[in-house]
Amino acid sequence: MFDLTPFQAIIFDFDGVVVESGDIKTQAFAALYRPHGVEIVAEVIKYHTQHGGLSRYHKFHHFQQQLLNKPPLTPEEEHMLDQHFSELVVEAVIAAEAVPGAYTLIRQQSERIPLFVASGTPEIELRIIVERRGLTPYFKQVRGAPKLKTTLIAEILSDHTLSPESVLMIGDAMADYEGAQANGIAFLGRVRPGDTNPFPPGTYVVTDFSALNA
Repeated sequence: MFDLTPFQAIIFDFDGVVVESGDIKTQAFAALYRPHGVEIVAEVIKYHTQHGGLSRYHKFHHFQQQLLNKPPLTPEEEHMLDQHFSELVVEAVIAAEAVPGAYTLIRQQSERIPLFVASGTPEIELRIIVERRGLTPYFKQVRGAPKLKTTLIAEILSDHTLSPESVLMIGDAMADYEGAQANGIAFLGRVRPGDTNPFPPGTYVVTDFSALNA
């Protein structure tokens, strides 16, 4: 079993780690790009699922130029996409099921060490979701997009004077793994039952967090 006792802080991704909200985001991207046809939607879903952990803003710009072959998004266009996406996902994420064992793990570990969130979800939106789900008291800091995961982790380490070797990142996407690697911290992957493991061989993974709880 994965041993959490050596770690003096844990950084959690959110979607797919704390709550089962990955499919919600996939459906939202599909709905957003449905007017462009089924082939575009298929490519949108493929890119989104292969690049979990990247912010929606990165994906909006990629789809605009690489799939739709249009000029770069203007700030106004990005804002409109962002608003529409938020309308599709926020309440659904607030209502989504928790990943099995995640809440117990968070409550138990928060009594022992500081916990953080580093997510690809926009930070203002993420804080609302964390608050509405009753999780705010358990986290020292909740960080999100537009900054990249690597930067968010680096800033958490710096802001709280944490030694990288004492910190664990728990994530479900390669962006989480790469962010942990770039900052020299340990990594634990969460792979939903039935999903393909995206992580390199030798990466420790769990399907849920039940076994990690005392």
